[in-house]
Amino acid sequence: MRGRDEETGEFRGASRSQQRREALEIFDLGEKLVALTPAQLAKLPVPESLIPHIEESKRITSHIAHKRQLAFLAKHMRREDEQTLAAIRDALDANSDTARREVAAIHRVERWRERLLAEGDVALAELLEAYPAADRQQLRQLVRNAIHERAKNKPPRAYRELFQVLRELSQEQGLERGDSGLEDDESAAEGDE
Repeated sequence: MRGRDEETGEFRGASRSQQRREALEIFDLGEKLVALTPAQLAKLPVPESLIPHIEESKRITSHIAHKRQLAFLAKHMRREDEQTLAAIRDALDANSDTARREVAAIHRVERWRERLLAEGDVALAELLEAYPAADRQQLRQLVRNAIHERAKNKPPRAYRELFQVLRELSQEQGLERGDSGLEDDESAAEGDE
């Protein structure tokens, strides 16, 4: 119950401004849920009662109607207990961290690919030193073909295949963790700019 406590004179409950902030926070959380794919949504601890409202929000494309449906979703989310909402927030944060790590791993593999194409045998020797299980002949052939394709303006088949081979190598042997001294290359590249 809102208002002042008769004995102490202090306000009871949250102020209207605080209630609005909390409502907007839940509205934003609802927008994030609607933006997720069904597979991503299935991984989150979303109550079954909210799923139809989320799906309906995805279906509606008209701007005003979509906003109204999001407000309706937020209304239903406010009925959930705070622990459920906190669990959803935590899962979304973990999901975004995982996605960020995956993107960073892809960028590292792309840098290796560009380095192999630019430096040739020097970069290949460093890669093979760090990862002796890599197939030297296959990598050298892919690098040579990718350079040839680039020079002849052909479709980048070998360029893509080189990326796939490096990505498999990274997943098998930890190239994603940056064990190859790639961070040194990044800092040197930043210093050159």
